[in-house]
Amino acid sequence: MKASRLAVTGAAAASAVLFLSVPAFAHVTVQPEGAAAKGGYAVVDFKVPNERDNASTTKLEVSFPADHPLASVMPQPLDGWKVDVTKSKLAKPLTMHGRQIDEAVTKVTWTATGKGIEPGYFQKFPLSVGQLPEDSDQLVFKALQTYSNNEVVRWIEPQKEGQEEPENPAPVLPLSAASEEGHHGSAAGDASDASDHEDTASGSSSGTSDTTARILAVVGIVIGAGGVAYGALAGRRRATQA
Repeated sequence: MKASRLAVTGAAAASAVLFLSVPAFAHVTVQPEGAAAKGGYAVVDFKVPNERDNASTTKLEVSFPADHPLASVMPQPLDGWKVDVTKSKLAKPLTMHGRQIDEAVTKVTWTATGKGIEPGYFQKFPLSVGQLPEDSDQLVFKALQTYSNNEVVRWIEPQKEGQEEPENPAPVLPLSAASEEGHHGSAAGDASDASDHEDTASGSSSGTSDTTARILAVVGIVIGAGGVAYGALAGRRRATQA
Protein backbone atom coordinates (compact mmCIF):
# COMPACT_ATOMS: atom_id res chain seq x y z
CA MET A 1 0.00 0.00 0.00
CA LYS A 2 2.79 2.39 0.95
CA ALA A 3 4.66 1.59 -2.25
CA SER A 4 1.59 2.32 -4.37
CA ARG A 5 1.05 5.64 -2.58
CA LEU A 6 4.65 6.59 -3.23
CA ALA A 7 4.28 5.65 -6.87
CA VAL A 8 1.21 7.88 -7.20
CA THR A 9 3.03 10.76 -5.49
CA GLY A 10 6.01 10.35 -7.78
CA ALA A 11 3.81 10.27 -10.87
CA ALA A 12 2.03 13.45 -9.78
CA ALA A 13 5.34 15.22 -9.17
CA ALA A 14 6.66 14.05 -12.53
CA SER A 15 3.53 15.42 -14.21
CA ALA A 16 4.17 18.76 -12.50
CA VAL A 17 7.70 18.82 -13.93
CA LEU A 18 6.40 18.08 -17.43
CA PHE A 19 3.75 20.80 -17.05
CA LEU A 20 6.38 23.36 -16.06
CA SER A 21 8.56 22.31 -18.99
CA VAL A 22 5.89 22.74 -21.69
CA PRO A 23 6.48 26.04 -23.58
CA ALA A 24 3.66 28.53 -23.99
CA PHE A 25 1.85 28.47 -27.32
CA ALA A 26 3.58 30.90 -29.65
CA HIS A 27 1.77 34.09 -30.62
CA VAL A 28 2.69 37.37 -32.27
CA THR A 29 3.71 39.58 -29.34
CA VAL A 30 5.18 43.04 -28.70
CA GLN A 31 7.71 43.91 -26.01
CA PRO A 32 9.75 47.06 -25.31
CA GLU A 33 13.52 47.12 -25.35
CA GLY A 34 13.92 48.46 -21.83
CA ALA A 35 10.98 50.53 -20.63
CA ALA A 36 7.97 51.93 -22.49
CA ALA A 37 7.09 54.85 -20.21
CA LYS A 38 3.92 56.87 -20.53
CA GLY A 39 4.50 60.15 -22.36
CA GLY A 40 7.90 59.05 -23.67
CA TYR A 41 9.47 57.20 -26.57
CA ALA A 42 10.51 53.56 -26.81
CA VAL A 43 11.93 50.92 -29.10
CA VAL A 44 9.58 47.96 -29.31
CA ASP A 45 9.94 44.55 -30.96
CA PHE A 46 7.13 42.65 -32.62
CA LYS A 47 8.15 39.00 -32.21
CA VAL A 48 6.73 36.70 -34.89
CA PRO A 49 7.19 32.91 -34.61
CA ASN A 50 6.48 30.55 -37.47
CA GLU A 51 3.79 28.16 -36.21
CA ARG A 52 3.64 26.05 -39.38
CA ASP A 53 5.93 23.21 -40.44
CA ASN A 54 5.13 23.41 -44.16
CA ALA A 55 5.11 27.16 -44.93
CA SER A 56 7.12 30.33 -44.25
CA THR A 57 5.85 33.63 -42.92
CA THR A 58 6.14 36.14 -45.75
CA LYS A 59 4.27 39.20 -44.46
CA LEU A 60 3.43 40.97 -41.21
CA GLU A 61 0.90 43.81 -41.01
CA VAL A 62 0.59 45.71 -37.74
CA SER A 63 -2.30 48.15 -37.28
CA PHE A 64 -1.93 50.87 -34.64
CA PRO A 65 -4.62 51.82 -32.10
CA ALA A 66 -6.86 54.62 -33.35
CA ASP A 67 -7.77 55.72 -29.82
CA HIS A 68 -4.12 56.49 -29.00
CA PRO A 69 -2.44 57.59 -32.27
CA LEU A 70 1.35 57.70 -32.49
CA ALA A 71 2.80 60.52 -34.59
CA SER A 72 6.35 59.14 -34.63
CA VAL A 73 6.95 55.57 -35.86
CA MET A 74 10.29 54.65 -37.39
CA PRO A 75 11.13 51.10 -38.50
CA GLN A 76 14.62 49.63 -38.37
CA PRO A 77 15.91 48.24 -41.68
CA LEU A 78 15.89 44.42 -41.81
CA ASP A 79 17.76 42.32 -44.32
CA GLY A 80 15.35 40.31 -46.44
CA TRP A 81 12.33 42.49 -45.67
CA LYS A 82 10.67 45.50 -47.32
CA VAL A 83 8.84 47.85 -44.95
CA ASP A 84 5.97 50.24 -45.72
CA VAL A 85 4.63 52.85 -43.27
CA THR A 86 1.04 54.02 -43.76
CA LYS A 87 -0.11 57.37 -42.35
CA SER A 88 -3.63 58.76 -42.08
CA LYS A 89 -5.21 62.10 -41.21
CA LEU A 90 -6.27 62.52 -37.60
CA ALA A 91 -9.80 63.52 -36.69
CA LYS A 92 -8.28 65.44 -33.76
CA PRO A 93 -4.76 66.89 -34.26
CA LEU A 94 -2.02 66.16 -31.70
CA THR A 95 0.38 68.64 -30.14
CA MET A 96 3.96 67.41 -29.79
CA HIS A 97 6.88 69.58 -28.65
CA GLY A 98 4.76 72.65 -29.29
CA ARG A 99 3.99 71.58 -32.85
CA GLN A 100 0.59 70.48 -34.12
CA ILE A 101 0.45 67.07 -35.82
CA ASP A 102 -2.52 66.31 -38.06
CA GLU A 103 -1.55 62.79 -39.18
CA ALA A 104 -0.28 59.61 -37.53
CA VAL A 105 0.92 56.15 -38.49
CA THR A 106 -1.96 53.70 -38.77
CA LYS A 107 -0.15 50.63 -40.13
CA VAL A 108 3.32 49.20 -40.74
CA THR A 109 3.76 46.33 -43.22
CA TRP A 110 6.81 44.10 -43.58
CA THR A 111 6.99 41.97 -46.75
CA ALA A 112 9.66 39.33 -47.27
CA THR A 113 11.96 39.81 -50.25
CA GLY A 114 13.53 36.40 -49.67
CA LYS A 115 12.50 33.23 -47.85
CA GLY A 116 10.80 35.01 -44.94
CA ILE A 117 10.52 33.27 -41.57
CA GLU A 118 11.04 29.58 -42.22
CA PRO A 119 9.56 26.76 -40.10
CA GLY A 120 11.28 26.47 -36.72
CA TYR A 121 12.37 30.14 -36.61
CA PHE A 122 11.11 33.51 -35.41
CA GLN A 123 11.83 37.12 -36.37
CA LYS A 124 11.81 40.39 -34.43
CA PHE A 125 10.54 43.53 -36.15
CA PRO A 126 11.80 46.64 -34.28
CA LEU A 127 10.10 50.03 -34.26
CA SER A 128 10.92 53.32 -32.55
CA VAL A 129 7.60 54.77 -31.40
CA GLY A 130 6.28 57.83 -29.58
CA GLN A 131 4.97 59.86 -28.08
CA LEU A 132 3.33 57.18 -25.92
CA PRO A 133 -0.01 58.11 -24.33
CA GLU A 134 -0.13 59.28 -20.73
CA ASP A 135 -3.73 58.23 -20.09
CA SER A 136 -3.46 54.51 -20.76
CA ASP A 137 -1.70 51.52 -19.17
CA GLN A 138 -1.28 49.70 -22.46
CA LEU A 139 -1.49 49.85 -26.24
CA VAL A 140 -3.35 47.14 -28.13
CA PHE A 141 -2.27 46.43 -31.69
CA LYS A 142 -3.73 44.18 -34.37
CA ALA A 143 -1.47 41.96 -36.46
CA LEU A 144 -1.99 39.89 -39.60
CA GLN A 145 0.52 37.11 -40.30
CA THR A 146 0.61 35.81 -43.87
CA TYR A 147 2.22 32.51 -44.86
CA SER A 148 3.71 31.40 -48.18
CA ASN A 149 0.68 29.14 -48.76
CA ASN A 150 -1.57 32.27 -48.60
CA GLU A 151 -2.91 31.41 -45.15
CA VAL A 152 -3.56 34.51 -43.02
CA VAL A 153 -3.65 34.35 -39.22
CA ARG A 154 -5.40 37.34 -37.63
CA TRP A 155 -3.94 38.23 -34.23
CA ILE A 156 -6.70 40.70 -33.38
CA GLU A 157 -8.70 39.35 -30.43
CA PRO A 158 -8.60 41.52 -27.29
CA GLN A 159 -8.01 39.97 -23.89
CA LYS A 160 -11.14 40.41 -21.74
CA GLU A 161 -10.68 40.76 -18.01
CA GLY A 162 -11.50 37.63 -16.04
CA GLN A 163 -11.63 35.43 -19.14
CA GLU A 164 -9.24 32.92 -20.67
CA GLU A 165 -6.78 34.04 -23.32
CA PRO A 166 -8.41 34.10 -26.76
CA GLU A 167 -7.23 31.78 -29.50
CA ASN A 168 -5.64 34.60 -31.52
CA PRO A 169 -4.78 37.34 -29.00
CA ALA A 170 -3.82 40.81 -30.19
CA PRO A 171 -0.30 42.03 -29.28
CA VAL A 172 -0.40 44.22 -26.15
CA LEU A 173 2.32 46.69 -25.14
CA PRO A 174 2.28 47.44 -21.38
CA LEU A 175 3.17 51.02 -20.46
CA SER A 176 5.10 51.86 -17.31
CA ALA A 177 4.78 54.98 -15.17
CA ALA A 178 6.32 58.14 -16.65
CA SER A 179 9.92 58.74 -15.61
CA GLU A 180 10.56 61.85 -13.51
CA GLU A 181 13.18 63.29 -15.88
CA GLY A 182 14.17 62.96 -19.50
CA HIS A 183 10.76 61.60 -20.28
CA HIS A 184 10.58 62.99 -23.78
CA GLY A 185 13.63 61.29 -25.21
CA SER A 186 16.43 63.55 -23.92
CA ALA A 187 19.91 62.33 -23.00
CA ALA A 188 18.77 61.94 -19.42
CA GLY A 189 15.85 59.89 -20.66
CA ASP A 190 18.19 57.66 -22.68
CA ALA A 191 20.31 57.07 -19.59
CA SER A 192 17.19 56.31 -17.58
CA ASP A 193 16.00 53.86 -20.23
CA ALA A 194 19.39 52.14 -20.19
CA SER A 195 19.22 51.83 -16.41
CA ASP A 196 15.68 50.45 -16.63
CA HIS A 197 16.86 47.93 -19.21
CA GLU A 198 19.66 46.74 -16.88
CA ASP A 199 17.21 46.45 -13.98
CA THR A 200 14.81 44.50 -16.18
CA ALA A 201 17.58 42.16 -17.32
CA SER A 202 18.67 41.63 -13.70
CA GLY A 203 15.11 40.91 -12.62
CA SER A 204 14.65 38.53 -15.52
CA SER A 205 17.85 36.69 -14.60
CA SER A 206 16.75 36.43 -10.97
CA GLY A 207 13.30 35.20 -12.00
CA THR A 208 14.87 32.59 -14.30
CA SER A 209 17.12 31.38 -11.48
CA ASP A 210 14.14 31.08 -9.11
CA THR A 211 12.16 29.13 -11.69
CA THR A 212 15.10 26.81 -12.36
CA ALA A 213 15.55 26.22 -8.64
CA ARG A 214 11.86 25.34 -8.24
CA ILE A 215 11.97 22.91 -11.17
CA LEU A 216 15.12 21.24 -9.81
CA ALA A 217 13.45 20.96 -6.40
CA VAL A 218 10.43 19.21 -7.95
CA VAL A 219 12.73 16.88 -9.90
CA GLY A 220 14.54 16.11 -6.64
CA ILE A 221 11.24 15.23 -5.00
CA VAL A 222 10.38 12.88 -7.86
CA ILE A 223 13.77 11.17 -7.71
CA GLY A 224 13.63 10.95 -3.92
CA ALA A 225 10.14 9.49 -4.02
CA GLY A 226 11.26 6.92 -6.55
CA GLY A 227 14.21 5.96 -4.35
CA VAL A 228 12.00 5.53 -1.29
CA ALA A 229 9.56 3.40 -3.25
CA TYR A 230 12.36 1.24 -4.59
CA GLY A 231 13.82 0.80 -1.11
CA ALA A 232 10.45 -0.16 0.34
CA LEU A 233 9.83 -2.75 -2.37
CA ALA A 234 13.33 -4.18 -2.01
CA GLY A 235 12.87 -4.47 1.78
CA ARG A 236 9.54 -6.23 1.32
CA ARG A 237 11.07 -8.71 -1.11
CA ARG A 238 13.91 -9.51 1.31
CA ALA A 239 11.41 -10.01 4.14
CA THR A 240 9.32 -12.37 1.97
CA GLN A 241 12.38 -14.42 0.96
CA ALA A 242 13.46 -14.70 4.60
